[in-house]
Amino acid sequence: MTPRLQELSIRGLGVIDSGTLPVGPGFTAITGETGAGKTMVLQALALLRGERADSGAVRRGAERASVQGIWEGVTGGAAASVEDAGGALDDGELILGRTVAAAGRSRAQAGGVAVPAGVLASVTDRLVAVHGQADQQRLKSPAAQRAALDRAAGHELQATLAAYRERLDAWQRAQEQLQEITENREARRREATMLREELDQIAAVDPQPGEDTELEALAHRLEHGEALRAAIAEARTSLSSDGDVPDAITLVGAARRLIEREEDPLLEPVAEQLIVAETALAEASRELVNFLDALESPDRSPDEVQSRLHDVNGIVRRFGSIEDALQYGADGALRIAQLDDDDASIERLTAEVEREHVAALELAETLTGIRTRAADALQQRVEEELRTLAMPNARVAVEVTPGDELLRHGRDEVRILLAPHPGADAKPVATSASGGELSRVMLAIEVALSAGDVPTLVFDEVDAGVGGEAAIEVGRRLARLAEHAQVIVVTHLAQVAAFASTHVRIEKGTDGEVTSSSIAPVVGEARVSELARMLAGTDSEVALAHARELLADGTQRSK
Repeated sequence: MTPRLQELSIRGLGVIDSGTLPVGPGFTAITGETGAGKTMVLQALALLRGERADSGAVRRGAERASVQGIWEGVTGGAAASVEDAGGALDDGELILGRTVAAAGRSRAQAGGVAVPAGVLASVTDRLVAVHGQADQQRLKSPAAQRAALDRAAGHELQATLAAYRERLDAWQRAQEQLQEITENREARRREATMLREELDQIAAVDPQPGEDTELEALAHRLEHGEALRAAIAEARTSLSSDGDVPDAITLVGAARRLIEREEDPLLEPVAEQLIVAETALAEASRELVNFLDALESPDRSPDEVQSRLHDVNGIVRRFGSIEDALQYGADGALRIAQLDDDDASIERLTAEVEREHVAALELAETLTGIRTRAADALQQRVEEELRTLAMPNARVAVEVTPGDELLRHGRDEVRILLAPHPGADAKPVATSASGGELSRVMLAIEVALSAGDVPTLVFDEVDAGVGGEAAIEVGRRLARLAEHAQVIVVTHLAQVAAFASTHVRIEKGTDGEVTSSSIAPVVGEARVSELARMLAGTDSEVALAHARELLADGTQRSK
C-alpha cells in the first residue's frame, strides 16, 4: 500500500481556531476566499516537516498552536526513522505532531514519543513534497535551475559531486598552505631566528622543574643562617640534651618505663604509642643535627645561589614558569623543524596543488557530461508535460555551459530556455516567461522530477497567472498525476478545483471582533456553489449553471 496523508488537524494556528482537513487518496483541492486561512494548511505541513516554528503564527488569545497529521501505509525508511527515534506505528499508521507555544517553545512527536524536529524532517522528506509560489520565483535563479537539473541527474551526479568536492577542498587547502609559506617566507625566517634565540636562552640556563622554589628556600637559609642555627640548636636541645635539663626524649622514655612497669594489658596500647613517639623524637633530633651540619658547611655560597636565582628568575619572568619554559622549548623545537623545511614543503605542496587541481578538473568535466546527458532527457520530459498544459508547441532547452572557475557545484552554468510557440526564439525563463508560462514550466518540471519520488505532492497556487483553457489543462494534468500519487492543491481557480476528487473549503467567519475560519469538505450543491463563487464571486443562476457545466466537464475530462 502506498503511503498517503489521511487527515491534517489544526488547532490555534493563525485564523484557524480548530479544524480537520480530510485528504482524499487522489486529487484534493483546497479553496477559500483570500485571507480565509489556506496558507495555514501549508504552515501546518511546514511544522510537520520540521521547519522552523514561529510563535507569531499562534492564534491570538491561544496558549499554543498544534498540528497533527495521520498517514497510512507507512513503511520503509520513513517507518525506520520513527522506530529509531523510539516511536511506533500501528499497522502502518503513523501520527506526527507539533506544538508551538505562544511563548515560543516548540515540541515535536512521532509515533507517540517526543522527538527532535529533525526527526520529523527525515520522516516527511520521504512522504511529502511541497511546491509553492516561492519555488516558481526561485526557478528564475541560475542556482535553482541547476538544482532542478541535478535532481534529474540523480544518484550518479550526487556521487560524482561529493568526490569532486573532496578534491576541490584538498586543492584549496594545499593552495592556502603553499600561499602561506611563500608569501610569509621572510616572516617565517624571522620567526625561526627568534625561536632559536629564545631556545638558546633556555638551554643556557637549563632550568630544572621546581628549581626556582628550591633556590628561594636555599637563599633564605643562607641569608638568615645565624638566627636559623640558634633556633635549630635550641630546638635540638629541647628534644635531646646532654645536660641536666630534662629533654623531650628523656621525659617520654621515663613515661614509657613507668607504664611498662605496671604490666597492665589495658596500658599496652599507651606504651606502644610512647615507643613510637620516642622513636620519632629521636629521628627528629638526628635530622636537626644534620641540618645544623649543612648550615655549617653549605654546598653553595650565597653569591653562587643568588647568581643562579637571578638567571632562573629571568626565565620565569620571560615564560611565566619553568614548566612553561620547558614546554615552550619542546614546542619551539618542533616549530623550527617545520620552518626549516620550507623548501621541501614548497616542493611538496606545489606538486599536491597540481595533482589535486587536475583531479578536480577531471571530476568537473565528468559533472558537465552527466549534466549534459540529464539536460537532454529533462527538456524532453518537460516538453511532454507542457503539451498537456495547453502549450503543445512549446520548446524547452536546458543549456549546460562550462565556465573557467571551479566552484562548489562544479564549473557549469545552467539555464532553462523557453520558446512558448512556433517561430519564437528560445529565451531564458528567468527574464522572458510570463507568469502563466512560468507557473506551467514550474509544474512541468516538478511533475517530471517528482513522479514516483514521494507519494504525496502539495502545490500552492501552481496555477498563478493561468486562466481559461490553460487552467483547465493544468487541472487535468494534476488529475492525471493523482492517478499515481496523492495530490493536494491550494488553488483559486474553479477550472482546477473542478478536477479534484476531494474538494475542501476553508471558510472565513467573524463575530465582529475575532476572525475565525472553519474547514469542511464540499460536495453536491455546496461544491457547485463554491465553484460559482470562485468563477463569479456570486451564486447567481448564471454562475451556478457555469459551475455545474465546469464540474461535469472536469469530471469527464479527468477520466
